[in-house]
Amino acid sequence: MSERQINSTLSMKEKAVSFLEMVASGSVRGAFRKYTSSDFCHHNPYFRGDAESIMIAMEENAQETPDKIFEVKHAVEEGEIVAVHSHVRQHPGDIGAVVVHLFRFQDDLIVEMWDVGQPIPEGSPNENGIF
Repeated sequence: MSERQINSTLSMKEKAVSFLEMVASGSVRGAFRKYTSSDFCHHNPYFRGDAESIMIAMEENAQETPDKIFEVKHAVEEGEIVAVHSHVRQHPGDIGAVVVHLFRFQDDLIVEMWDVGQPIPEGSPNENGIF
């Protein structure tokens, strides 16, 4: 069975999570080749909206933080939209941040991505915790 055939058996939620796991582990170009459309765009306000700009930023981040820890807490799929709520730590001792990625799929590929993040504050008074 080819990678393309295996990829087509995954749910959109599984594809979104796998995409993020590959990116976090440094396999940025592989993740984009496997899971995104040629029409891919993103909405991160710090970079141009094209695939190449965000790939370069993701590759730089992977090189700067090779020990990054990416942990999915929740993933939700509704229609063509997938939301992934995760805990991202740049290195093992880091308290990290909460990150939510939203993906829009078309023809089983990611065509659009949004991401929002919030640093986890030390000593938060919330007894329920951040997660």
